[in-house]
Amino acid sequence: MGHYVKTEENVTLFVEDIGHGRPMIFLHGWPLNHQMFEYQMNELPKRGFRFIGVDFRGYGDSDRPWEGYDYNTMADDVKAVIYTLQLENAILAGFSMGGAIAIRYMARHESADIDKLVLLSAAAPAFTKRPGYPYGIRKQDIDDMIEQFKNDRPKTLADLGRQFFEKQVSPEFQQWFQNLLLDASSYGTIHSSIALRDEDLRKDLAEIKVPTLILHGRKDKIAPFDFAKVLKRGIKQSELVPFEYNGHGLFYEEKEKINSLIAQFAK
Repeated sequence: MGHYVKTEENVTLFVEDIGHGRPMIFLHGWPLNHQMFEYQMNELPKRGFRFIGVDFRGYGDSDRPWEGYDYNTMADDVKAVIYTLQLENAILAGFSMGGAIAIRYMARHESADIDKLVLLSAAAPAFTKRPGYPYGIRKQDIDDMIEQFKNDRPKTLADLGRQFFEKQVSPEFQQWFQNLLLDASSYGTIHSSIALRDEDLRKDLAEIKVPTLILHGRKDKIAPFDFAKVLKRGIKQSELVPFEYNGHGLFYEEKEKINSLIAQFAK
């Protein structure tokens, strides 16, 4: 069952809502949509959970406004979804950029209606290097990628998509994944990359007061494992589970283990 949730005057988000039980809200990565969680959507409702998959503005079946791709606005959009669907005692799970927005939600909205947090290959607390934070890529690398998006977005996204997976995936899966990346609005993709380049969540970490599960691959080429170590240090009630042989695409490469860990953590 799908919902359309109005978050501000001219912005409506699409939200997938499947199953019954304790709600699990999934926030997708950049530049994907909630369908990236197909392998969670198929399993978690069997285990007694209600899967809530949010398409951020600019992505999937949500509206595609020109602005609002900063983390504060995206976190406010998540708040509108939680309020409209009257979700309580929920698990908030964010992948990559979705993990960053989940952290901002927890700090900005004081963990409202969220009991536990799952950070899956999170692109946080900051995606690019800056003073006192030597991790991630240079801001210039994002600027270069934005120029590539303006010139040949399909090829740039294909190159990005190949960096997600450490294990071999079928050509058909890679094509499906590429289609998800291409489905995002072009300007939303660029504006979110600006947010990834500039946003800094280091001060938000101390505001997280709920149990937090950090799942991260040691071979992650997009959000380096160092990110997870910083998150572990900064979030008081956190547990870090490293995946020794995996990259960014844990949600697929380790789907059975991920689903079990999330379900176990949520109970």
